[in-house]
Amino acid sequence: MAFAKIDSFKKEEIELARIAKAMAHPARIAILNLLAKRSECICGDIVEELPLSQATVSQHLKELKDAGLIAGEIDGPRVCYCLNIEVLNKAKVQLDKIFQKMKCC
Repeated sequence: MAFAKIDSFKKEEIELARIAKAMAHPARIAILNLLAKRSECICGDIVEELPLSQATVSQHLKELKDAGLIAGEIDGPRVCYCLNIEVLNKAKVQLDKIFQKMKCC
């Protein structure tokens, strides 16, 4: 019986790779930085801060939300976004473990 090669990796490795993929765009890093500064933000406020269209920002927000890096709460006709600190802290711990194993850092 065939199995996916992803099954050969640890759950933590798969999760960290998913998070890293979601963060692998400068617009998404900018969104995370903006949310870190403001603690929460409406999509329209994020659009005002970035040189991107509303549709593009919404797509980046969706990717971050799907990866669990941010949460969105509906506030009437708007969505208010904030960082998911628990997921970000788990990713930080996993990355710290990798960097601690490297003798160069």
